[in-house]
Amino acid sequence: MSQRISPDTPGVDDPGPGRRIGIDVGTVRMGVASSNREATLATPVETVQRQTGFKDRDKADIDRLLEIVNEYDAVEIVVGLPRDLQGHGSSSVKHAKEIAFRLNRRLGGSIPVRMADERLTTVAATAALRASGVSEKAGRSVIDQAAAVEILQSWLDGRIAYLNKEMPHDHA
Repeated sequence: MSQRISPDTPGVDDPGPGRRIGIDVGTVRMGVASSNREATLATPVETVQRQTGFKDRDKADIDRLLEIVNEYDAVEIVVGLPRDLQGHGSSSVKHAKEIAFRLNRRLGGSIPVRMADERLTTVAATAALRASGVSEKAGRSVIDQAAAVEILQSWLDGRIAYLNKEMPHDHA
C-alpha cells in the first residue's frame, strides 16, 4: 500500500517577491525553469544531467542546481512532486524528494524548498511540444524544461490566487 504524499500549498509561508526556480526531477535529467522577479511568469533555464544517485555524495548536478539558484538570486525553490491521478506517490517521488532534501541540506534552510503537485505536467508539456512540431526524441531535454515551466507556472498561479484570497482587494 503506497502512502499519500501531500504537496506544499503555493503562497503559504511565502518568502515575498523575487525569483523562483522550478525543477522537474527525472531519473536521467532535471528540467529547470525560473520566474521573473514579480513571480508571475515561468521560463525555461536549462536541462541538468542527473549524476547523483541515492547513496552518492552530492555530484556536479546538485552543484549546478545550487549555482542556478544563486545566479537567479532565488527566494524559493519548487520541486515537482510526481503523483498518479489518485494522489499516490510513484517511484519518481523518491527521486524528487531526494533532490529536494539535498538542496535543502546544502542551503541550510536559507531558501525554502517546496514540493509542488506535478500531476500531468510532463504529459501536458509533451503534448504542447508535439503540437508545435517538436519530436519527442529531439525534444527530451526541451520537454524536461517545459515540464519545469509547467510546474513553476502552476505554482506561481496558485501563489497569486492564495495571496489575493488572503488580502482581498476592493474592486470599485
